[in-house]
Amino acid sequence: QVQLVESGGGLVQAGGSLRLSCAISGRTFSTYAMGWFRQAPGKEREFVAVINWSGDSTFYADSVKGRFTISRDNPENTVYLQMNTLKPEDTAVYYCAADRGVGLTTRQKEYDYWGRGTQVTVSS
Repeated sequence: QVQLVESGGGLVQAGGSLRLSCAISGRTFSTYAMGWFRQAPGKEREFVAVINWSGDSTFYADSVKGRFTISRDNPENTVYLQMNTLKPEDTAVYYCAADRGVGLTTRQKEYDYWGRGTQVTVSS
């Protein structure tokens, strides 16, 4: 059974930074593409970023490009989301997800495992 646990959320002022972590159990983590999604109050969950199994290919939503960086440490079974220059509109619950397929996808239905999320609140 694969389990994902996010951490690192919190309250930060606009312009600040946070680093989210997602710890994954399961011996096949290194073969999964990993994604980050978020859901703001009253809105649908949306794609944020994705990284392939080896870490050498990434893709970002336009809203976070240039501010957020996704990375992974396969020996540590962890994926990260470094968030810089945060804005109030980044406020959301952030979820990590694992995709057993090949390639990179932004489609939520393609992801096989999900964490429970971590709250990020950016004050103005």
